[in-house]
Amino acid sequence: MKAQVIECITDLSENTEPLSMVDMPVPEPGAGEVLLKVRTCGVCHTELDEIEGRTPPAFFPIVPGHQVVSEVVAQGAGVSEPEIGSRVGVAWIYSACGECELCLDGKENLCKDFRATGRDAHGGYAEYMVVPAVYAYPLPEIFSDAEAAPLLCAGAVGYRSLKLLNLQNGQAAGLTGFGASAHLVLKLMRFLYPDSAVHVFARSPQEREFALSLGAEWAGDTADTSPEPLAGIIDTTPVWLPVLSAMENLKPSGRLVINAIRKESKDQDVLMRLDYARHLWMEKEMKSVANVTAGDVREFLAIAEKMKMRPEVQLYPFEEANKALTDIKRRRIKGAKVLQVNC
Repeated sequence: MKAQVIECITDLSENTEPLSMVDMPVPEPGAGEVLLKVRTCGVCHTELDEIEGRTPPAFFPIVPGHQVVSEVVAQGAGVSEPEIGSRVGVAWIYSACGECELCLDGKENLCKDFRATGRDAHGGYAEYMVVPAVYAYPLPEIFSDAEAAPLLCAGAVGYRSLKLLNLQNGQAAGLTGFGASAHLVLKLMRFLYPDSAVHVFARSPQEREFALSLGAEWAGDTADTSPEPLAGIIDTTPVWLPVLSAMENLKPSGRLVINAIRKESKDQDVLMRLDYARHLWMEKEMKSVANVTAGDVREFLAIAEKMKMRPEVQLYPFEEANKALTDIKRRRIKGAKVLQVNC
């Protein structure tokens, strides 16, 4: 089978072709696993974090990709569901121990044995992959293969971020950064909290215009002051300035939720400007999002189907995975980027 692999850590600003197309054997499903024929796979900023070493892969070469839309083509021993021929999705969570206190409490995203698709096990930038059957999710029929892909990470992790925000309908909230995840979170917020004004902070004028077209109340630059103090803000950026700006825009007892697996270090010095009275006083909170649970994925897919969510997607041929990644690196973003693998 054909697969795109990461062979080493590299800097995408210097190396615009970090992936290599190789031939690999079609994997065989073990006990409890299914073999999937990949149809599409979303492209995520987390792949940049893997390639550039902020969350390095467990081994090399590795097939990245964790927003996988696929067809079940074989079952390992002990598997009866999902059925052969069914369409399923795979998300960032590849597996967890299933036995620890966190797993038994539905927090397998925090398990010390958490394994990530495309980082700790081969992912979806390939014609075939295997995954534990319990982490292959049936996909609603209303979504095309391209539309379904970003729902599995940008959507599902965005949904977890929104849950952690503890927003009440009618409270004003914000999004800082407006890429693949934030545009889905905005759609979700407009559905779940119809009386809440959503304010968007983004560097790019095009991103701000895009946010307004999707129903944002206001859109400004990353460091701008919002028209009103906000009850909560979700940060989907890879840098630090939005954190400081967001904390200043929170109302008393407001919460910032950081939806990023890692932050880059290039502007980390802005944290030296942290002022306790402006940014932290009045019981403001800061919380991170760590991975995603199977429950998050299932819950979000059901909500997305109910609201008939339509992600904005940009399609790339499988052979152009490097271009999709460099476009993200260069902030050429409008919606979600998706690879067409077996189409």
